[in-house]
Amino acid sequence: MKTIIINYHAREKRFASIRDNRVESIVFDRPEDRSLVGNIYYGTVTKVLPGMNAVFINIGAEKNAYLHRDLLPSFLEAADRQRNISSYIHQGEKILVQVEKDATGTKGARVTGIIEIQGNHLIYMPRGRYLAVSKKIADETQKATLRRLGQRLIAEEEGIIFRTSSIFCEEEEIREELTTLRQQSQNLMKLAATYKKPSLLFQKDTFIDMILEEVARMKLGEVIVDDLALKKLVEEKNKQLKVIFYNDKENIFAANNLEHEIDKALKRIVWLDKGAYLIFDETEALTIIDVNTGKFSGKSDYQETVVKTNQLAAIEVVRQLRLRDIGGIVLIDFIDMIRAQDRQSILDIFEKEGMNDSRSTKMIGFTPLGILQMTRKKTKVSLSEALQVKCPTCDGTGRILSAETIGFRLERELLEYRHSEFEAVLVETTKEVKEVFLGANEGHRDALEELLQLKLFFTILPSIQHHYFLKKFGSVSEISLQVK
Repeated sequence: MKTIIINYHAREKRFASIRDNRVESIVFDRPEDRSLVGNIYYGTVTKVLPGMNAVFINIGAEKNAYLHRDLLPSFLEAADRQRNISSYIHQGEKILVQVEKDATGTKGARVTGIIEIQGNHLIYMPRGRYLAVSKKIADETQKATLRRLGQRLIAEEEGIIFRTSSIFCEEEEIREELTTLRQQSQNLMKLAATYKKPSLLFQKDTFIDMILEEVARMKLGEVIVDDLALKKLVEEKNKQLKVIFYNDKENIFAANNLEHEIDKALKRIVWLDKGAYLIFDETEALTIIDVNTGKFSGKSDYQETVVKTNQLAAIEVVRQLRLRDIGGIVLIDFIDMIRAQDRQSILDIFEKEGMNDSRSTKMIGFTPLGILQMTRKKTKVSLSEALQVKCPTCDGTGRILSAETIGFRLERELLEYRHSEFEAVLVETTKEVKEVFLGANEGHRDALEELLQLKLFFTILPSIQHHYFLKKFGSVSEISLQVK
C-alpha cells in the first residue's frame, strides 16, 4: 500500500511517498529556491552562439537561461531548421520561453520556445504543430479516436497532447477545455506586450501540482496532511483515497520518522542486507555508484555471492535515485559478472523497479568493464544540492591538504630566506603542522635552524584546515618578545 505524508504547515513545504513501509521519494519546496520548471517568461536574447546553435536569454533570473535551436517553435519550416540559429534570431530580440530544467551549479535554467499550457485533460501548444496521445493510454483504438478528434479541433500551427484522463471525457468537454487554454495563451501574449524588460508571465505552483499528480496516480492508499485546505484539494482529486488530517503538536515528518530518513539519504554509504553496501559520489557532471560485497558471502560459490549482491544493489539503487532525486548521467560499478544472463537479470530488475518512477529513465547497458550506464531525466536539483552547501574547508572535494604537505611547503618557503639579514622568524600554524615540521619531541629543530639559518618561533592557531603564515621576521630578541 502507498502512503503520502504532506508537511504543508510551514514555510518549507515537504511531502514523502512511502510504499510498503519504505520511503520512495521526498520532495522539498522552499520560497528562496522554488523550482522554476513550467514558468513562462518574457525574455531578451543576450548572446547568440552560432557554433552551438544556441542562445542565452535574460529572463530576470540570477543566471541567463539557455535555449537550443531545436527548442524554438516548430512552426519553422524544415528547410529553416537546417540553417544556423544566427540567421533567424539576433541579440536583443524579445522572446517567450518556458523553463524545462532548473539552474544547477554554474549553469542557468534550460528553456524552450515551444510553450505548453496545461489543462486537466490537454496540454496545449499555441505554436506546436504537434499532435500526440499520452503513452500511458495502451488501447490503440482509443489512441486513434483521440488523434482524429485532435485533427478536427486544432489549427495548422497549434499542437495538443491528450492526457490520460482524456479517454473518460466527452468531445464537448475537450472542446471547452481547448477553448479555455487558447484564451489563456492569448492573455499571455497580451500581457507580454505590456512589458519592456524581462518578466515572469506565468508561475506554476509545482509543489501542489506534484502532490496532485502523485495523488491522481494512486489506486489504493492513504494521504496524511497537516493543512485542511490541501486536504480538501486531495479529496477532490482522488475520491478513492483515505485522507487524514494531522493536527498534533509534533511535526508530521518527525512523528512518522521521516527526519531520520532524510539524514540517511544524505549519507555517502548505503547499507544493504547481509553486510553489502553502496557508495554514492555525486558530481556536477554525473553520479557514480560503487557496489561492494562487504561481509556478504553466498552459501555456495563466489559467483552466486556476486549475483545476489548485485541484485540487492540494483533494487536499492532504483529506490535511492528516486529518494535522492538524482538526475543526469548515472554510472553504476557492479561487481564483475561473467555470464551474460546475470547482467541481463540486473537490467530486468531496473526495468521492473523503475516502472513507478515519474522521471524518464534510459538504460544504455553495460560497458566491457561491467559498469552500467543509464540516464534519469533531471529537471531540478538533487536532494543533496537542495539541503547541503559546499564545504568551505575542502571546497566540496571531501579532502584537505595534509599536515605533511603543509609542513614541506613551509620548509621550501623558509629556504628562500636563509641568506637574508634576519635572525629569526615567527610562524603561525596548526599544532599538527608544527609537529610534522619539527619532528617528534622537536627532534629536527636544530638541523632545520642550521639549514635555514633562522631561529624558529611558533604560535599555534587551531584550525580544521592545515595552514601556515609567516607572521614576522626579525632579530631573536625582537621575535622572543613578541612570542612572550
